[in-house]
Amino acid sequence: MDTKMILFDFDGTLVDSAPDLANSANYLRLEKGLAPLPLAYLRPYASMGARGLLKAALDLDMEHPDFEPQKQIFLEHYAANSTVHSQLFEGVESLIQQLDAHRIPWGVVTNKALGLTLPIMRHFALLERSTVTIGGDCTPHLKPNPASLFLACERTGVAPEQCVYIGDDERDIVAGKAAGMTTMIAAYGYCHFDPAIPSWQANWVANHADDIFPLLEQHWL
Repeated sequence: MDTKMILFDFDGTLVDSAPDLANSANYLRLEKGLAPLPLAYLRPYASMGARGLLKAALDLDMEHPDFEPQKQIFLEHYAANSTVHSQLFEGVESLIQQLDAHRIPWGVVTNKALGLTLPIMRHFALLERSTVTIGGDCTPHLKPNPASLFLACERTGVAPEQCVYIGDDERDIVAGKAAGMTTMIAAYGYCHFDPAIPSWQANWVANHADDIFPLLEQHWL
């Protein structure tokens, strides 16, 4: 039987990194004498990375001359503080244990730079259990381009049609479908039960991380 593999987005799917990302965004504001913004306000921007958080925190677009200098400060602060408040989403550790117990290989494909992803994975003891980890700087293209998903398949020797890709953003589903993978929405993540989720046309929707393995067991394994 052909090998099957589960691939996950990272932020908003496995790890709730919003508190530390928001903390670094607020660091930029404090440096400018501005009051910090509430986590609840910044949380939806967490899946957009530095670009989204700089827009939310300082109203800086990529074309603004201050964008790159502020982005560098943000990334340096975040790299030094990326595991202070971040946590695995409830149910994720149990899910990983179930996959490992059933000898189902799994990996991470994220738009987050690999150098920022690996320390967090080590912190949560995910790296040594993951079959493959692909960061946003591992290919020339970010999701929704499927290049990073194809790279994960190339490195593991698993065909795309034997993979399920799970993510919390529409770009994850677009990328997964473009790669020919089965797709699942982590609706508990930063999309936070977006009413538009049905229009993404994923194969399945998980409202909690505890839903993921039963869905896989029922429909795919």
